[in-house]
Amino acid sequence: MARGNGSDCPATRGQLADLELRHRRRARCEDRIRIAKDTGLTNLPLHDFDQNRIWLAILALAVELTAWLQLLAFTDHPARRWEPKRLRLRLFSIAARIADHGRARHLHLPSHAPWAELLNTGIQRLRLIPAPS
Repeated sequence: MARGNGSDCPATRGQLADLELRHRRRARCEDRIRIAKDTGLTNLPLHDFDQNRIWLAILALAVELTAWLQLLAFTDHPARRWEPKRLRLRLFSIAARIADHGRARHLHLPSHAPWAELLNTGIQRLRLIPAPS
């Protein structure tokens, strides 16, 4: 085969772009499956089919909420790309207190927690999002 004239490549430029798009979509799909497995898809903990169906619905909701949290709250931080295990270890395990004061509800995070500032910043960003009308 001749080298350098493009005859050694079985695909044309348009086909390469389509092929690359297909591979990217597949990689995203595989990432979502891996994230779902890390969140709780590896085991179906219940015995009944309908109970496991409810478990899967809750799991899908948790995966979507986590993805939206990362997209909206951590726009300029590497936490946007963290895996579920790292999110659980660093952010979701921070002990906090919920306090009602007047007509407002406040979340008190411990000042000594290493990732409390990041969590507080993320919560503030989420509060700035306007409510749908």
